[in-house]
Amino acid sequence: MDDRKKQILQAIIEEYINTAEPVSSGSLVQRYNLDYSSATIRNEMAELEKSGYLDKPHTSSRQSSISKRLQAICRRTIKR
Repeated sequence: MDDRKKQILQAIIEEYINTAEPVSSGSLVQRYNLDYSSATIRNEMAELEKSGYLDKPHTSSRQSSISKRLQAICRRTIKR
């Protein structure tokens, strides 16, 4: 995984932990000062989804949420 995807995935995980809500590319740009456009983040999110790191809550959603595997990791991290 390249550094950009890692940075975006880290921001998605942090946002999901903080909100427990689906994460949009626009919210990542606003809250995490990422130096990428919303379109670039959406493209990277699509790639992360194809790789199994993200999962959409339903097909009509414009937002992505963390997959069950990452939810488990987040839960373990929070409990520490």
